[in-house]
Amino acid sequence: MRVLVTGGAGFIGSHVVRTLRAHGHEPVVYDVRADPGSDVRNPAAVSGALAGVDAVCHQAAMVGLGTGFRDAPDYVSHNDLGTAVLLTAMAESGVRRLVLAGSMVVYGEGRYECVRHGVVRPGPRAVADLDAGRFEPPCPVCGAQLSPGLVGEDAPVDPRNVYATTKLTQEHLAAAWARATGGSAVSLRYHNVYGPGMPRDTPYAGVASFFRSALARGEAPRVFEDGRQRRDFVHVRDVAAANLAALEASSREGALTAYNTGSGEPHTVGEMAEALAAAHGGPAPVVTGEYRLGDVRHITADSSRLRAELGWKPEIGFAEGMREFTRTH
Repeated sequence: MRVLVTGGAGFIGSHVVRTLRAHGHEPVVYDVRADPGSDVRNPAAVSGALAGVDAVCHQAAMVGLGTGFRDAPDYVSHNDLGTAVLLTAMAESGVRRLVLAGSMVVYGEGRYECVRHGVVRPGPRAVADLDAGRFEPPCPVCGAQLSPGLVGEDAPVDPRNVYATTKLTQEHLAAAWARATGGSAVSLRYHNVYGPGMPRDTPYAGVASFFRSALARGEAPRVFEDGRQRRDFVHVRDVAAANLAALEASSREGALTAYNTGSGEPHTVGEMAEALAAAHGGPAPVVTGEYRLGDVRHITADSSRLRAELGWKPEIGFAEGMREFTRTH
């Protein structure tokens, strides 16, 4: 299979390229880092790149929480306009298979249950609560403490920042393309991806990269809130394998199917910082109590649909992955 990989020179995209090549496919890298003309917002360039292509693995995006709402035009341009241009070119060229790099951020907060009111959807956390160190979202009905759980693909979507909104819009565009063309689209809703090649020292880098950079400078990782916020840290090679599985599997024509893509082993941010510090030989993390508006408290995946329908399963455990991550750049 000849596969156009947008963002193929980036963190996740480069691993997808290597995985495809290792399994006998022909990846075609389309990335502004490799060629300034390879911008998914460039209709002529995208149309040319699709020649002879059987499928598209769309990894190109502006990622991360960002530095404020002033980033909104850039996010919308790169993520949503770029996806619209790509899908239009695919519709015109007859390419009918798409795997999209989705994100768990479309859910907003994860799944919560109240002992009195069952499954509830807490709203955004109040600044006054965060300033006072009250980081857990309360039940929106009675204010009681909630128990976090795993969120499934059928959960309501509730994007809480600009980046999350653009990732959901990408899915809507892909679903519209699939209905209009009879194509098949899969969105892999990545959880917290880490591993070799992860960007570092930028406002958009992941927390694992920030912690590793601090340790490399001999500084303690600075853990926001109380360090007990739950995430699902999934290794980039497992994510690349999920892309391979999605490309090779039969999928529904005329529709988009979403799959949570996580390790299935929730860990706290504090646990991740401790694991990295231990693997590096210190110093120990420092819990700061600071916070970022727009961050959610807990978001962890139920990835059983991906395992059941596509036969994928993660191969790299948390401890092993963190040890490797401290040694790579």
